[in-house]
Amino acid sequence: MAFRTLDDKLLVEFINATPVLSAKLGLGGHSDELEIKEVGDGNLNFVYIIKGPSGSLVIKQAVPYVRCIGESWPMTKERAYFETETLLEHGRLCPDHVPEVYHFDRELCVIAMRYVEPPHIILRKGLIRGIEYPLLAEHISEYLARTLFYTSLLYLNTADHKAAVAKYCGNVELCRLTEQVVFSDPYKVSEYNRWTSPYLDDDAKAVREDHILKLEVAQLKSKFCERAQALVHGDFHTGSVMVSVDSTQVIDPEFSFYGPMGFDIGAFIGNLILAYFSQDGHSENSSDRQLYKEWILNTISDTWNLFYKKFTSLWDKHSDGPGEAYLPAIYNDPQLRLLVKQNYMEDLLHDSLGFGAAKMIRRIVGVAHVEDFESIVDLSKRAECERKALRFAVNLLKKRREFKDIKEVISAISSS
Repeated sequence: MAFRTLDDKLLVEFINATPVLSAKLGLGGHSDELEIKEVGDGNLNFVYIIKGPSGSLVIKQAVPYVRCIGESWPMTKERAYFETETLLEHGRLCPDHVPEVYHFDRELCVIAMRYVEPPHIILRKGLIRGIEYPLLAEHISEYLARTLFYTSLLYLNTADHKAAVAKYCGNVELCRLTEQVVFSDPYKVSEYNRWTSPYLDDDAKAVREDHILKLEVAQLKSKFCERAQALVHGDFHTGSVMVSVDSTQVIDPEFSFYGPMGFDIGAFIGNLILAYFSQDGHSENSSDRQLYKEWILNTISDTWNLFYKKFTSLWDKHSDGPGEAYLPAIYNDPQLRLLVKQNYMEDLLHDSLGFGAAKMIRRIVGVAHVEDFESIVDLSKRAECERKALRFAVNLLKKRREFKDIKEVISAISSS
């Protein structure tokens, strides 16, 4: 079937023509028993929940433009292929936290996958409501440790790693979009930028005129473009995670590519920091969200500390494996190995803080904002929350190398 944007009628035709999907839904030739609901609230794609007599699934279609802008901003449909490949690879490495793919149609750019059913909700929405998720840090740290370690040169030989890097170079258009919206547009006058005006006019201007900030952002952009460290999700914010009290599922890796590990870690931590600064805008009085803010800070700390422990444990487990980053014949002294590990993890923390801060800045003065702030109806109150987050992010980006551990970061957030 040649590419067409699917509607309900075409969806039914597609499902009927795909045995694995009709069987999953339990159709038995009765397509009138299907319940179809379009639920895509992201920036790029159409997403449908399909329910049949004995099963359910999600169908996601990539269209050749940025959905939130319209056909005036073209965008490759091939992103669906890279999303599928990453769901399969990350699902192999961390099956408990990645939804299963049932079918992929490359011509239609359609992915059919597990429906992550209620009570799962998008994590960002849970954070806005003030819901605690006791296993979130445990699950996210597991996902990050396994997907990043096993796709890096700490585990892979250089031939396999370069082959994987070459494959993902095809997702260049999504990478260029990230370069534009994260590392370029917020720091210049752009038709796509927006902010809570007039309250943040001076703040947005200050970002555009901060020379030290621009120098630091240039370094981060260079790492983003040049450092093929591991297979990263590429857009790992709190809208790309579905949660319940005891389950966490990572979705939407269409921006995936071989890049710096800190880009994923930082994106998640940065979005938790945004959630932290948004809480005062959702509170009924000055103290009713205080305990929840402390939970967010604990979750940030736990996520990094658990990731550190799990990632380095995998490194130790496979120290004599095929990975060619640090050959055992060279790094055969215990003290040297410890020093290598400490330097590696310190650099990774600083990368994560820098990328996280850049993600925060772009969500306040760039094109795509976050519901954490956008759902605060009182504009002056919203701007006050955003200003605190923006000023913290700018300072964090410029001074990220001064932080020796996550505890110092938490202290800085608390005192902002």
